[in-house]
Amino acid sequence: MNIVIESRDYWVKIVEFLQQNWALIEPKSDSMDFAVFFLGDTSGVFDIIDFASQELAEQALVRNGFKRYLDPSENFPEFLYPPQPPFEWRDHPNGKIYSSGRFWKE
Repeated sequence: MNIVIESRDYWVKIVEFLQQNWALIEPKSDSMDFAVFFLGDTSGVFDIIDFASQELAEQALVRNGFKRYLDPSENFPEFLYPPQPPFEWRDHPNGKIYSSGRFWKE
């Protein structure tokens, strides 16, 4: 089943050589909250965390090692290509690694 995410303001965390975790912040249609969708390189969404504002979502991403893909000081577009739609749910081998708190700093 496809997951609709309109945002293309990618955030990226390099977790291992040749492996990245990606994030997109999306306003929720049923509230004033925002959802952060976490994706793998192959467009699979593997976790979601909700936040009360976009600012809080961005602060949490930075606190957890994510950087904005288009940050001019990083040059990510020179060597990384973000996942593209269609997006769909795909379980992560280690489960919901961020929303579980396992690899997430509050």
